[in-house]
Amino acid sequence: MSARKKAGEVDRFALSEVIPATRDFIRLDGERCTGCGDCAVVCPMDLWELRGEKAVLAGDYKEKCTECGSCFIACEEDAIDFSYPPGGTGVVFKFS
Repeated sequence: MSARKKAGEVDRFALSEVIPATRDFIRLDGERCTGCGDCAVVCPMDLWELRGEKAVLAGDYKEKCTECGSCFIACEEDAIDFSYPPGGTGVVFKFS
């Protein structure tokens, strides 16, 4: 079986690796958090959980977060501050 691609066959991109960020890029304002759990529901990597009446972000999120921003978007209380990790860290895609 040939490894060559057929005409018209394209690999757009693939997740190559995650290079852990050197600084926090997601922050939770505990005073604004109401414990609604929306962040935990929408996170595809299950990095949020509710403890007591507040959301808690996994300690190893920098190694596992796909940077989708769903938690930030879902939080109606603006308790989550999300900024992409500094260049050279985070999710790395390989384009072919």
